[in-house]
Amino acid sequence: MSKYWNEKTKNISPYIPGEQPRDRKFIKLNTNENPYPPSPKVIEAIKNAANEDLRLYPDPSSTIFREAAAKKYGVKPEQVFAGNGSDEILAFAFAAFFESTETMLFPDISYSFYPVYADLWNIPYRTIPLRDDFSINCEDYKTPNGGVIFPNPNAPTGIPVPLAEITSLAENLLEQGKVLIIDEAYVAFGAVTAYPCIEKYPNLLTIHTMSKSAGLAGLRFGFAVGSEELIEGLCRIKDSFNSYPIDRLALAGAVAAIEDSAYYSEITAKITATRERTAKELRELKFTVLPSAANFLFVKAPDIKGSDFFAALREKGILVRHFNKDRISDYLRISIGTDEEMTELIKRCREII
Repeated sequence: MSKYWNEKTKNISPYIPGEQPRDRKFIKLNTNENPYPPSPKVIEAIKNAANEDLRLYPDPSSTIFREAAAKKYGVKPEQVFAGNGSDEILAFAFAAFFESTETMLFPDISYSFYPVYADLWNIPYRTIPLRDDFSINCEDYKTPNGGVIFPNPNAPTGIPVPLAEITSLAENLLEQGKVLIIDEAYVAFGAVTAYPCIEKYPNLLTIHTMSKSAGLAGLRFGFAVGSEELIEGLCRIKDSFNSYPIDRLALAGAVAAIEDSAYYSEITAKITATRERTAKELRELKFTVLPSAANFLFVKAPDIKGSDFFAALREKGILVRHFNKDRISDYLRISIGTDEEMTELIKRCREII
């Protein structure tokens, strides 16, 4: 611990990302990356943007993306926010909408960045236990609070929340004057998005990433859809932190991705088909497999500790994600790769058990 760190730096517990190995070649099923390349139109757009204009600052408002996204989703450009990955937008949202004097809520088993952001911004929080089947019960959040956030589908479980339950909670929080944030990083793989409800619920914000369904984890681009009031709040935080978070190359690639729906619909369909086939084969091996609407599966091997199964797969050249936390320490999160990669996974699982 450095003597130069302030008290905040000494006491925070940073988020730990999935392993990015350099020492050997693995089948990498640990960080929910898309197994397929981005649209060729994205690559072409980035190449075309790599020109002499790189000497100029990018548009601080990301106008061309906001217009393209607004056209696709049937909203106004003023109801779209662009950021340097959805994690950055989540950080802005915590700063913009939650108070240090009121307790916000999120699930006890969920995206592990939430408590990191809450601690960073000095926001008190309370975690709400998932049901015994690991699903989110929105009724549990209808208490006096400082705001609510959860992923849909949830991570790392992959279980979706019905839209009717989300809108019922949004109504409850609207009466309290509080914000509901739905982190829709994986929504394209089987859940129902809540963005069409932002007109009725001005306190509802959906946050999206291009790292998963768009296959652009290396580009770092995310966006949010919400009421003009919420989007302006995000802009105020952004412009107090970094007025130019989106570079010209990322902006060009993101616009091309949002406009190439046909390509990405095909890719998403392939991933969901592979997910269902893999889930079926794991169940045949007596694995416990939670129902997933994401690009990953949350599974428990028969009669083997989660940490031991994680290590055994790693030894056989396959990386998955293990969370050493209460209730889920025997589960593994397995990203969906190509059909060939998942066939190899099943082969290795059969060998281990």
